[in-house]
Amino acid sequence: ICQDWSNGEFPQFEFVFWFDCKQISLPEKWYSLKDLLLDFFVRPQEGSKEIFKYILQNSTKVLLVFDGLEGLHGHENSPQCSASQPNKDLCRVKELLSGLIQKKILNGCTLLLTARTKEKVCQYVSKVDKTIEIVGFSPWQRELYISKYFEGLPSCDNALNLIKEHEYLFSHCYSPVMCRFVCFLCETILEMGDQGLPSTLTTLFLKFVQQKIMPTQTDVTDVTLAQNQENLATLACIAWYLGEKHLSAMKSDLLPSKEVKEFALKNGFFLPFAFPKHSDTGEEEYGTMFSDFVIQNFLGALHLILTEGIKNKSLIKYLSFPSKKKKPYNWLHFVPRFLAGLLFLQDDTYFCSLSNKGVKKSTKKQKMLLKYIKRLQINNLCPERLLELLHCIYETQNSYLLQHVALRLKPDLSFLGIVLTPPDVHVLSSTLKRSRKEFSLDLQNSSIDTHGLKDLVGLKNVVSFRASLSDTIRLWKYLEQTKDYELLRVSTEKFVLDPFKAKIMRDIIDLSDLVEMQEIIINRVQDDSGCSSYQIPAIKNLRKLEFALGPACGLQGFLKLV
Repeated sequence: ICQDWSNGEFPQFEFVFWFDCKQISLPEKWYSLKDLLLDFFVRPQEGSKEIFKYILQNSTKVLLVFDGLEGLHGHENSPQCSASQPNKDLCRVKELLSGLIQKKILNGCTLLLTARTKEKVCQYVSKVDKTIEIVGFSPWQRELYISKYFEGLPSCDNALNLIKEHEYLFSHCYSPVMCRFVCFLCETILEMGDQGLPSTLTTLFLKFVQQKIMPTQTDVTDVTLAQNQENLATLACIAWYLGEKHLSAMKSDLLPSKEVKEFALKNGFFLPFAFPKHSDTGEEEYGTMFSDFVIQNFLGALHLILTEGIKNKSLIKYLSFPSKKKKPYNWLHFVPRFLAGLLFLQDDTYFCSLSNKGVKKSTKKQKMLLKYIKRLQINNLCPERLLELLHCIYETQNSYLLQHVALRLKPDLSFLGIVLTPPDVHVLSSTLKRSRKEFSLDLQNSSIDTHGLKDLVGLKNVVSFRASLSDTIRLWKYLEQTKDYELLRVSTEKFVLDPFKAKIMRDIIDLSDLVEMQEIIINRVQDDSGCSSYQIPAIKNLRKLEFALGPACGLQGFLKLV
């Protein structure tokens, strides 16, 4: 947005300011609005007072972007702006943001808030003008990104095929951060002459970290390796300490040593940034933050494994799966997955190289996890917790645990309103394949992509499914275009529509599309199977249609329905 604006787009704004919430949310930092706008983001060489005065007088021409709202320290409570002169007084970032939202500060400006899960925005503001949910790269975009990344490199031909062969890692490439990370590690592995990628996220990050701590050819000494191992253990402790406080950044002078700081910056664990200068002393302060949230998650899990003082029972606390949707114990939501994976990698050579104290074999910790999963009432888990369990078990790659969970899934699985990402779909699909049961899936309003829906619907033991009508039609059109007529026929027989509730105009349009699609499907199925009287069961069995469009577009919708 900033770059497009600088190239002439969004002419309604004279000023655009972008803030990374992780950098500005340190609890000990207080700012005035002027500090935040004209010291933190951009520093005019002259005329700061005049520029700030102009901004205050032309607030409607200002766009403020607060990026990564979940990174604000202690975001659970939305504070009121208590400053008597909010444009001048020093206050915490949360109070400044509240003042902006409440229009006590810079009334008339435009706010763009981004957060991982839209619920985080709701903790600050109950009503917004527009919500946009970005679900990530499509499979085609993932391939394009990977191809561009390796363009011109010797490994260009092998890289894309190598990543696509590892479906779980390829599914994680829907996230741009993860896609870049997988590409980077794939490049490193190919340069070393290896031809295989790790099969899980845990082993992927383990290999990455191990590469970082191993000394280069020029400084291969036990001293260097031991120092790197010590630095890594310190970083892991910092990752956990900050994570428990919902932070991923800190002042540079709070790091325990210069060696730790240089190790973290050199190997890409940390990124540096500058704070606004002190208005009284003119001195500049610097901060460091973890380069991305997944690195911090992995190091946090590593800390729990490497620290001798943490008891076995305490580890289970971080792996708990409450039956109801409760606030997770840990802000670092990837930690349980990495923790479960690391518990089953005690004999791995990469894992053993991470500590100079020698990692103790923790069969007791493994047994405790096995015992906990055995006792778990899997049938009672809410959809979010079930998915988290599937991810954790997948990371272990333990045959017994994978089979145990698969056999205890209930036959009717509902993910209604739960966003299903490509990695979610992969672990769910691989678990269902292991079971002998027949399943009915409810995937309505799950934002599942076409390839994910195709994978789940194509499973032999998935006998029926409900999904958003628009998602289902999109799948059928894709199958028709790719001439996969057998799966097209099977998926139409599995689809359940009754009862159907039309709440918005889009639902009526989808019904119209379904009627048109039926003609195409009938022709294709008849041509393929020779059957002359085929009907889509979902349409044939539709007995109840609830019309709930309301007065605004009810008449228009009803006429289209008729």
